[in-house]
Amino acid sequence: MKIGLALSGGGIKGVAHVGLLKALDEYNIKPSYVTGTSAGAIVGGLYAAGYDWETILNFFRNTSIFKLSRYARSKPGILDSLKFANDLAAFFPDDSFEALKLPLSITATTVVSGEQHIFNSGSLIKPIIASASFPGVFTPIDIDGTLYFDGGVIDDFPVEPLINNCNRIIGSYVNPLSAINITSLKHSYQVLNRAYEINLHHRIKNKFTMCDILVCPDELSKFGTFSMRNVERIFQIGYESACKELEKHYKL
Repeated sequence: MKIGLALSGGGIKGVAHVGLLKALDEYNIKPSYVTGTSAGAIVGGLYAAGYDWETILNFFRNTSIFKLSRYARSKPGILDSLKFANDLAAFFPDDSFEALKLPLSITATTVVSGEQHIFNSGSLIKPIIASASFPGVFTPIDIDGTLYFDGGVIDDFPVEPLINNCNRIIGSYVNPLSAINITSLKHSYQVLNRAYEINLHHRIKNKFTMCDILVCPDELSKFGTFSMRNVERIFQIGYESACKELEKHYKL
């Protein structure tokens, strides 16, 4: 049986995907194909390269995002995305999709034409960085003359590339719609953020039925995209939620 693994975006909440990888390892479940966007592209890329969940978790523990040396100068963003290339180069010495141990598809969005692009061959590092380049925070990435940024702008949960390649799909979605009450909306930015959450949720929720197993921990809704201090807790939430879902379908 070919098992597909779909990993959503979500910033640092993507560490919950690593918790799923730990659970898959314990259940001896080995995906045959991986898709990811944004944080899911990073986790998916490392996993497809053959790294275990502990190594991937340590990558997130040890990679500092907001270092002074990463700040952009004369570019449209706060952080220069290309300055993360060296962090990934240590893990992808061949810089190639073809060198991976599992087939991988990752998505990014074209800045000018506003279209989704699926990367699954050729150079690997730039597409991963492009897919994870959150607009306004990270600078877009130029790949062969085209500018790309976060794949989650169009599709935060790239399940479709798995449908014709896999018998079973396991999805990990880390951007659940948060539960709120009207009294918590006191400022304009909170209303704007709620509008963003609702738009994202309604574009994605129909894809949940494409997954045979879906891990979507509600508890993650209380964490922000860049809640860097919560790596350990987010990982644990992902692991515990994955175990609950997997035990419904598999036996240890």
